[in-house]
Amino acid sequence: MRKKIVVLAIILLCVGGTLFAQEEFSLNDAMDMVWLFLGASLVFIMQAGFAMVETGLTRAKNATNIVMKNLMDFCFGAIVYWAIGWGFMYGTDALGGLIGTSDFFKGPMGDPSFYRDWFFQVVFAATAATIVSGAMAERTQFKSYLIYTCFISAIIYPISGHWIWGGGWLANLGFHDFAGSTVVHSVGGWAALMGALVLGPRQGKYVKGPDGVIAIRAFPGHNIPLAMLGVFLLWFGWYGFNGASTLSGTSPDIARVCVTTTLAASAGAIGALIFSWLWFKKPDASMTMNGALAGLVAITAPCGVVSPGASIVIGLIGGVLVVLSVEFIDKVLKIDDPVGASSVHLTCGIWGTLAVGIWGNVEGTAVGLLHGGGFGQLGVQALGIISVGAWAALTSLILFLVIKAITGLRVSPKEELVGLDISEHKAEAYTGFQIFSNM
Repeated sequence: MRKKIVVLAIILLCVGGTLFAQEEFSLNDAMDMVWLFLGASLVFIMQAGFAMVETGLTRAKNATNIVMKNLMDFCFGAIVYWAIGWGFMYGTDALGGLIGTSDFFKGPMGDPSFYRDWFFQVVFAATAATIVSGAMAERTQFKSYLIYTCFISAIIYPISGHWIWGGGWLANLGFHDFAGSTVVHSVGGWAALMGALVLGPRQGKYVKGPDGVIAIRAFPGHNIPLAMLGVFLLWFGWYGFNGASTLSGTSPDIARVCVTTTLAASAGAIGALIFSWLWFKKPDASMTMNGALAGLVAITAPCGVVSPGASIVIGLIGGVLVVLSVEFIDKVLKIDDPVGASSVHLTCGIWGTLAVGIWGNVEGTAVGLLHGGGFGQLGVQALGIISVGAWAALTSLILFLVIKAITGLRVSPKEELVGLDISEHKAEAYTGFQIFSNM
């Protein structure tokens, strides 16, 4: 065994020596390559996290449909992002920073740095698309889901992403979004909200009584432990989401980013726990889980430019906001979002983006109001929120209305009652177990 280890070590040294002998290769290049591929792999794990959260917080009769959507939005999204999305997002800038216009269908073939960057970016595109799944769960046609997830990955997400990460007009104004509170989460959140609005609520969610008062019915998730596992997977993947957004494996900012990410998520869960405990008189599990995710979303934009103390405050406020937002969207707007996706990703994405203009404290990158930067950075952040929000909301609304008119968006009442596992896939998630389908 020792001889085999020695021989293997010699081979690795020889290979490594050959690589380092090449002029264009350096230790820093190797670190960057490994770090971004590791980070991208962590972000990919978040697909499983979203699948588990959404499955656990919805009813058992739709579990297969949920996991199918989370698998296929990545598969279709990867293809269309390679073909079209990357070009719109990172292609040659045109129209004054509005859109990219090159590298469609192939990108710079044979360039290792391109493959590295594409792989890192495609998992972010998939995250924006998969956010929509939870808000439209339990009543959406599977084929329609595949259509809109392709459009989000190919057009809606990449174009607004170009404005900020592709060297577009918002980037030129100094807009700061380190890892995507707006680029990824708000875009996905707006699409989720528009989709849920056009789709309409699940049967029996809002029922008008004889007195004209609308009763709001809760549909409890069928597997809270599974949803909690999803939260842990998402949190774990977020270290790639935020940490690898340094774009360099040798960056000293990795440490700050991972610390602020950890503290904000923890504070978000605590904030949601305490606030929901006071509000509902019980420590609510689903609200607490969403609180952790709220803290993660909120810290995604400012994680590289705020202190640990500020990250705790940002997370705490995010945890409170997500509870208020869930209640507002459900009980005031009467929009049925089964997992609170719009509240987690849109509301807290907006909050995190604004937090850069309040607590940002990195000279030359983002200096917030509380550190002597005045209202300048805060104004730029607000402009970015409004601009991206208008783009994402309008294009998503048009997309869902067109799909609804042409192919249909919603399953039939009978199919919804039976459950999408049987009606859409003819495959039960829990074969041999009694699944109650009358709710």
